[in-house]
Amino acid sequence: MVTYLSKFGIEAFVGPKKKYSTDANLAGLSHEAEDLESVQTPMTIVDPEMGVWPKDAPDAEELVELTFDGARCVAVNGKRLSPLEVISLANTIGGRNGLGISHALENRIIGTKSRGVYEAPGMELLGRALEYLYQAVLDRRAAALFAHLSSLVSNQIYDGRWFDPATVAARKAIDELTKTASGVVKVGCYKGNIHFHSLSDVAASLYNEADSSMEARDEPR
Repeated sequence: MVTYLSKFGIEAFVGPKKKYSTDANLAGLSHEAEDLESVQTPMTIVDPEMGVWPKDAPDAEELVELTFDGARCVAVNGKRLSPLEVISLANTIGGRNGLGISHALENRIIGTKSRGVYEAPGMELLGRALEYLYQAVLDRRAAALFAHLSSLVSNQIYDGRWFDPATVAARKAIDELTKTASGVVKVGCYKGNIHFHSLSDVAASLYNEADSSMEARDEPR
């Protein structure tokens, strides 16, 4: 490829040879092939590109405040941002705290399995915070239906079926289920972990502290 590009006056940096290949986009990246094809090879041969391994993350917890409107993150730490700015900043925050590094033997569409090490720090941060919000606004039946539809859509996307009728219908149902998922979620990021801190301004929350309290008691008359 480098030789081909050079014919058109385009310089491409090869860099040091790695023992695996890497594909990336804004949402995350995957490390696959070569040495990683052996399950005897530890995932830690990978040198993270979007962040650091949890052991190398800061020793102090970083608090992050995420504002959602209709299940979409619209602000980080009180600052309104575009979708591109949100995922970019989430990648930066999540990456430096060692979030979103995972290993999988995934199922290919052709029926085989392949191995990969994945990085998605921003998606991990946003997704976990959104889960906390869904817990507040979805009841048991809605949550079960959402989980089913979410799995269906993810499988459809993996197969390249974004415009398939089933995908379109499922996405519309998900929009209906999550339209009330608005509020502010504060979490703490620490060495690959995400800790819940607080929920606020969740107008559609089904959680009522007074009704669900295990400490409440009737006062004597």
